[in-house]
Amino acid sequence: MTASQHRSLAWKRLTLVLAGGVGGVAVGLAVVYGIVRLTGNVVEAEPACRPAVDVARRIAPLVRGEIAAVAVAGTPKRLPELSFQDQAGQTRTLADWRGRTVLLNLWATWCVPCRKEMPALDALQAKLGGPGFEVVAINIDTRNLERPKTWLKEVEVGKLGYYADPTAKVFQDLKEAGKAFGMPTTILIDPAGCELATLAGPAEWASGDAVKLVQAALAK
Repeated sequence: MTASQHRSLAWKRLTLVLAGGVGGVAVGLAVVYGIVRLTGNVVEAEPACRPAVDVARRIAPLVRGEIAAVAVAGTPKRLPELSFQDQAGQTRTLADWRGRTVLLNLWATWCVPCRKEMPALDALQAKLGGPGFEVVAINIDTRNLERPKTWLKEVEVGKLGYYADPTAKVFQDLKEAGKAFGMPTTILIDPAGCELATLAGPAEWASGDAVKLVQAALAK
């Protein structure tokens, strides 16, 4: 067999491996995010999340560019009532944001990608934050609890409200619900507390692509 034929055969094998791997990952993610409909049966969203179905369909075409890795929910479901603390140490839950669209983000100072995207989340809050929308970034550092606050000041992140869960239970709760696979984790949530889209990993949330996606979710 010539060198050219060897290269051709190797390329075909690599293509098949990649196709199988990507296909497997795609199916796995589709099952996790409720996109796959098995045996032709349509899985209906719970009543509270039915409006989220239309919103999810509306934003799906906008998943591209800087936010191409976002997974839009095929069958939106309500998220667990996550519990965490605000700047004053008061207990808050997602129910406190009923009636508002939320971009929930879990981050930690030990997570380099998290730190990299925090300024973008801050900029998104500055652009779109208001009565109908908030970026709720929850820090899950479990040691040196003043470090996150100090770091945010050092990088001049000042538009975001400070929320924290030093037990990191919010991450575990989302993991058990199949919504958290690593850090950072970001979830777009509708006013009824239903997921619209999820992202495992960082993104440029202040980009035009991200802003258009959130604006479409906010449109009436």
